[in-house]
Amino acid sequence: MARLCPAAPALLLLLGCLAVLPPASLAQDHVPMLLWSTQRSQWNPDTAVHEGQVVSAQELTVLLQPLFTQNSRNLVLFLQDREILQSSPSSLVLPAVDCKATRSLLRVLQESGDWKLTNVTNLNVSQLEVDASNPNLLVVQLQPLASDLREISTLEAIAENDKIIGRVTMDLQEQGINFSVIYTAMRPSRISRRTDVVSELRRQLMAAEEEDSLSYPPLNVTTGNNSCILFYASNFSLKANSSVLIDLTNATFLAENVDISSSECSDSNTTLSLKYTKPVNGISSLEIRFLMTSKFYEVSARKWFTLVSMEIIQDGEKLAQFDVSGISAPAEYSFHCQLVGTSNRYPARLVPSNDEAKNWDVFISELQIQGFNIVNNQFSYASDCTGFFTSGIWMGLVTSIILLWILTYGIHMIMQLTTNSRFDDPKGPALSVPQTE
Repeated sequence: MARLCPAAPALLLLLGCLAVLPPASLAQDHVPMLLWSTQRSQWNPDTAVHEGQVVSAQELTVLLQPLFTQNSRNLVLFLQDREILQSSPSSLVLPAVDCKATRSLLRVLQESGDWKLTNVTNLNVSQLEVDASNPNLLVVQLQPLASDLREISTLEAIAENDKIIGRVTMDLQEQGINFSVIYTAMRPSRISRRTDVVSELRRQLMAAEEEDSLSYPPLNVTTGNNSCILFYASNFSLKANSSVLIDLTNATFLAENVDISSSECSDSNTTLSLKYTKPVNGISSLEIRFLMTSKFYEVSARKWFTLVSMEIIQDGEKLAQFDVSGISAPAEYSFHCQLVGTSNRYPARLVPSNDEAKNWDVFISELQIQGFNIVNNQFSYASDCTGFFTSGIWMGLVTSIILLWILTYGIHMIMQLTTNSRFDDPKGPALSVPQTE
């Protein structure tokens, strides 16, 4: 097995291989996985995965056995939110690993031995200290690749992830520590549409089918046997002080390491409470609340639900409050929006209402939420934040009306033109028009 290069060109190549799968593979629910080590070869060179083979959870456990039996048991796990590569020259490349296996990978690794688990964030990468005398499992959550945003955002995330990987591997090498690396994603970049989870996800007006759909079921808050709150997001991330990225997507929907026991439901007020324990180093607890109300409006003669505010409580003390703009729907519907957050570019905004909230940035992609009138534990028809009349449509309509008015006025003026009732004959006497006429 080849050792890591000091400049880590393989990592650059790996991140450069970021691509989405062709349409023919949209129905597959798998991601690639890359494994390498600074020690001698851990895998048999004859080890091969046949083209088209999807590695199951059991097969992956067998392939990982050399990592558990090596002399220096230091393992670094780089986790990406979406698919990260298609191929790359390395010690062991698994082009297709079942997503169920990658989602349970951390649990399998913890159960395989007495590891010292360390969650590494961008904040403490430069302060990484490892005791090589004990088995160490370093989990690095890389920045999410927001493919539904601008392309530049994805490129910036790739560049930042490359820096994080480089800092971690170079720091361990400078300390003279041998280690192995697993680099994979929690879910593919594209997935097939699941109509059994959400029906009529959103209105579509002259739009192509969405590439991404629900890759996991929504978070379900129940009272007895009935659902009272449904919450889904393809990307649910926070950034503290413009530096510490907290990706809560996996903890909320996949690993389900979230406490929802403080959520409250009623006919008029609903609160979705999400509590996380040590989401990143430096934060012991984090609670996020979504406060929703349902009121009857006489003008529309029906009830409407509104997401009134969002709150972030750090360590049980620091309260950040956000006013919500543009999130409402009929009480019988759910609400969907492609982008929700603190950015001014998002159609649904979270506006800081106190000084503590200014220290937080919120990023939510493909938000769908419903807090009232849930039937059969499924989302109802979704009222979308993007209306039928976008700004472009309004501009076209106004321009067309102005041009139509100019055309109508011109035709009207032409129709008012009249000709003389009499004409002067140059061969006859001059035409005399009495002043009385």
